[in-house]
Amino acid sequence: MKQVVRVVLADDHEMVLQGVTAMLSQFPEDVEVLGMATNQLEALELTARLDPDVLLCDIRLGKDSGLDLCQQAKAANPALHVVFLTVYDDEQYLYQALRVDASGYILKRIDAVELVGHLRRVTTGEVVIDPSLAGRIAMSAARINAGEFWPGAHLGLTQRESEVLALLVSSHSNKGIAAKLIVSEDTVKTHIRGLYRKLGVSDRGSAIAVALREGLYQ
Repeated sequence: MKQVVRVVLADDHEMVLQGVTAMLSQFPEDVEVLGMATNQLEALELTARLDPDVLLCDIRLGKDSGLDLCQQAKAANPALHVVFLTVYDDEQYLYQALRVDASGYILKRIDAVELVGHLRRVTTGEVVIDPSLAGRIAMSAARINAGEFWPGAHLGLTQRESEVLALLVSSHSNKGIAAKLIVSEDTVKTHIRGLYRKLGVSDRGSAIAVALREGLYQ
């Protein structure tokens, strides 16, 4: 007999929670929704108390970050599978999800049968990616293999530090960068300190000057 996949849902929109629950309720022999959360704290409390197999959450949770939720939930329970169910059809968000050890990234236009299948697959150790994004991932991998890396890689910047630097050059505030990358402001500050150190500078203006002098961004 196949085991029922036990799921906690997290989304800041009540209608989405009700809709996904209704979708999954059609498959009681496959999936059981244990609880629903509308923010990060609720989701962490539910996953700790109910011990689900899967946390199915949006990558944005109002003022909270689904990426931070993923990191904290998996730190508390490494066996938990986190799957993002979102409207954000952007490979950069997918990369961010994979960096925090998510088990899947699925777009909300998915139908019920496919969603249930994906939830089953992640519990066996697979990583599931929405098909519409898979081709973009392949192209990115091909570019990397061809030697096309992100701006600033030759200066020792990580891809995330390069992304932060690009937003600095575009005059984004720390709060704006955090919103753009779906991380906390503290995380942004950590990345900024790292890129300052690698560029040999101590302030935002100097970092921007180095980026422009090196021709990193047009």
